[in-house]
Amino acid sequence: MNAVATVTLAPFDPFGAALQLATRLFAALVDQVAPPASTLAGERPASADELLVARAAAGDRPAFDELYRKWSDFVWRRLGRLLGADSEREDLLQQVFLDAYRALPRFRGDAAFSTWLHRIVVNVAYDHLRRRKRKPTSPLDLEEIAAIASPALSPEQLTRRQQELHRISGYLDKLKPKKRIAFVMRVVDEMALDEIGELVGASAATIGQRVYHAERELAAMAARDELSHARRAIA
Repeated sequence: MNAVATVTLAPFDPFGAALQLATRLFAALVDQVAPPASTLAGERPASADELLVARAAAGDRPAFDELYRKWSDFVWRRLGRLLGADSEREDLLQQVFLDAYRALPRFRGDAAFSTWLHRIVVNVAYDHLRRRKRKPTSPLDLEEIAAIASPALSPEQLTRRQQELHRISGYLDKLKPKKRIAFVMRVVDEMALDEIGELVGASAATIGQRVYHAERELAAMAARDELSHARRAIA
C-alpha cells in the first residue's frame, strides 16, 4: 500500500528541472560536451574570418579549406544538438560546407560569418529532420554517459540514466522539426527568441509559440509515460 502511495502521490513536474537537466545532458552527450553555440561562435576572431571569406568567395580553395578546419567542429556540435545521435551526421557536416561553398559568392557580410554559417546548419538540420520522418535516433552508450555523469553513480543508476536519455531522445523525435529546433535553441542553448528568429527566418513571437507548444507536447509525452509507469507499478 505504501509503495502505491509513493508512486501515485509523488510530485511529477513533466517539464521541470529533471526533464530539462536530462535534455541538456542528452545534448552534451551528442555534441561531446560542447558549450552553447553562442559561446563557440563568440570565440572566433571575426576579422580573420572576414579575410578568409573574401578570399574563399573569390575562388581561393585553400582559404575555404581553412574555414572548414576552423568551423567544422562548431558545425558538428550544432548538428548534434539539433538532431541527436544521428548516424548521418558526418554526411550532413559535408553537406553544410558544400552549401556554404556554393553560397559564398553571394555572401555580402550583412551578418557575421558565424551567423551566416549557423543559418546553413539550421537549414540542413531542418531538411534532414523532415526526411528522417521521426526515425528513432541511435541509443546512447553507457560508457558515453559515464564519461560525463557523476562518478558516484552506480551501474544501476547509469542504466536508468541511459533509459532516461533514450526516452528524452524519443520525445524530441516526435516533435515537428520547426518546434524541435526552436525548443533546442531556446531551452538547451538558452538563445534569445530574436536570435533564434534571425537564424530560422521567423519572428520572435513565432519562435515563442513554437517553444511553448513544444514544451506542452513534451510535457504530455512525459506525463503519459509517468502514468503508464504508475499503472505498471500498481499492477
